[in-house]
Amino acid sequence: MTRRRRRTWRAAMAAAGLLFLEMTGVAAMAADGVGAGAAARALEATDDLVIGGGIGPGKAVGQEGELRASAIVVRAEDGTKACLVACDVLMLERDILDAAAKEVQAKTGIPFDHILINCTHTHHAPSTVTVHGYRREEAFSRQVGEKVVAAAVAANERLAPASLMFRRGEESSVGKNSRLLLADGTIFWVGSMADAVRPTGPFDPDLPVLAFVRPDGKPEAVLFNHSTHTIGTAKPGVRSPSFYGLAAQELEKERGGTFAFFEGASGSTHNLDLKAPEAAFRIKAAVADALDRARPRPLPTIRAKRAEVTLKYRTFDEAAEDAAVVAYCTKRQPAPYHEGTIAVFRESRKVLAPKQGRDRKTWVQAIVLGDLAIVGVPAEFFTTLGQEIKRRSPYRDTFVFELANDYVGYTPDAPAYDKGGYQTWAGLHSFVARGSGEALVDAAVGLLDELHK
Repeated sequence: MTRRRRRTWRAAMAAAGLLFLEMTGVAAMAADGVGAGAAARALEATDDLVIGGGIGPGKAVGQEGELRASAIVVRAEDGTKACLVACDVLMLERDILDAAAKEVQAKTGIPFDHILINCTHTHHAPSTVTVHGYRREEAFSRQVGEKVVAAAVAANERLAPASLMFRRGEESSVGKNSRLLLADGTIFWVGSMADAVRPTGPFDPDLPVLAFVRPDGKPEAVLFNHSTHTIGTAKPGVRSPSFYGLAAQELEKERGGTFAFFEGASGSTHNLDLKAPEAAFRIKAAVADALDRARPRPLPTIRAKRAEVTLKYRTFDEAAEDAAVVAYCTKRQPAPYHEGTIAVFRESRKVLAPKQGRDRKTWVQAIVLGDLAIVGVPAEFFTTLGQEIKRRSPYRDTFVFELANDYVGYTPDAPAYDKGGYQTWAGLHSFVARGSGEALVDAAVGLLDELHK
């Protein structure tokens, strides 16, 4: 195509509101320079490794699906790139993730600020943080960092022409606000929900789907984002990417390409009703529907920025914290299980106590693909905070990826601390001060405003 014809073609497509041909029975046409590459690398795990996500150490026998690091490298018309990686683990801290991102930068040339590494938060993979009475599995955690690099390098090597297709889908039946007000004034965590009064916050049904489609009409990569805790296996007692990962891997078999799930702001939302196979079925159907309805979006450039934010470790009253845990667990957990849970939280607060009031540095990140904005936050982020970023963003289509680039525990909005509940109890799972969530929101919106200018 000559330069003049190329300009004429672009002008015509822009006038129609499109820079790509829609996939209505014909191959997608990528604008000059736009491309994508995707690759996944399996995480190797054995039955002797402690599984992250429960209270106290537990193990799994066998595995369903793959645990993996899935990388998508995107190139815009002007040659700018971004790398998005999803890891099927609970969460990871900066020592692993900073090193991995810097190595990806060195091996691919993609700038550090343009690399986002997200954890899918499956509760059925070996432990990658020290929390709830067990330590992270050190060798496995470092393997995750290595597989992130390997997947990103392989994805970069697969870069080829591809058009960006987008649809803001929805799934409102998998997950709900799980911080239910109970009749005694406490907030539900475990035990019976029979005396639940009402949810204490929102649920976000957004399920955005971004697909990078080759000129032959087949997907190179598809990423999707949803905001529910990643808990539940199809088979009992096994390692698993859980229902989101299982849905992604089934879609790959049917559609081709690499499908990757990126966890949304799910600190206050869980799947309370569905078994994992049904949850996977519904997520798969919602992603497929959005993919079939996706329409082309322009990708002239990619802009991205990270900011290092300083939070504070929380201060707490040991007697009050212990009383809250003892009262809830004694009433809601059958004996003798509550005794072990109480002991785990007491030990957790002992580890946390010397850090009270200290600084904790972490990352906030924003990546804009054309006019689609992605925000990376390092926390188990309450949904109301994720929605606040969306409301304040200068970009109409803005989506939040939690547990990105670091881990700073549960991060509730300020009113949630007054309501109490597990996510606000002091411990290695909830260690940043009140107001940290709002500070992360402000930092994220500030980055989006800068990029928008």
